[in-house]
Amino acid sequence: MKKLLIALICVSASHVAFAQKELLQLDETNKYVYYQVVDKPGVVADTLYNRSLTFAKTAVPKTKPQNVVANAVVTKGKFLVYSGSSVVRKEGGEVSYTLFIESKDQKYRYKVSDLIFTPYARDRFGNMVAIPGVEVPLEKLTIKYSQKEADNYLAQTGAFCKQTGETLKRYMDKLSNIRKVEPVKKVATDKW
Repeated sequence: MKKLLIALICVSASHVAFAQKELLQLDETNKYVYYQVVDKPGVVADTLYNRSLTFAKTAVPKTKPQNVVANAVVTKGKFLVYSGSSVVRKEGGEVSYTLFIESKDQKYRYKVSDLIFTPYARDRFGNMVAIPGVEVPLEKLTIKYSQKEADNYLAQTGAFCKQTGETLKRYMDKLSNIRKVEPVKKVATDKW
């Protein structure tokens, strides 16, 4: 009975881990994207735009968000993916992405696209660094890497996209975008 219970727990845990890969969808150009449309009743487009701009500035602080279309924010970033088992993990590479957030009255949509994998290798000092000139679109990972490695990288990318979407929803749910400035407490050292 104990073995059956442990087996069921292991199977359900592995199913949850591989479900992250299914978050990524193929768009009309056969490229992986993570796309969501979220309704925000009672919130105008300008407020949603300002909140998405604040998110883009804090989530990816190294790059400056661009305004390509009215009420839309585009930013680029990258994150690390790991290879190996949980005991012996190392940086397998980085995935660069483009985040597009567009807002309208009472709803907004966001899309994580242009997912490109850059593999890492050890340099002469033992550090993991990006291999220059090698970039693989996520759709073509199975051509260059084994199915197991490709599924691992896709699952990590799906988990990152889901986490980014949840963080964006928290920013969009904020009641006020204005922070209260508290007065600085001063100490009078001349009076006892």
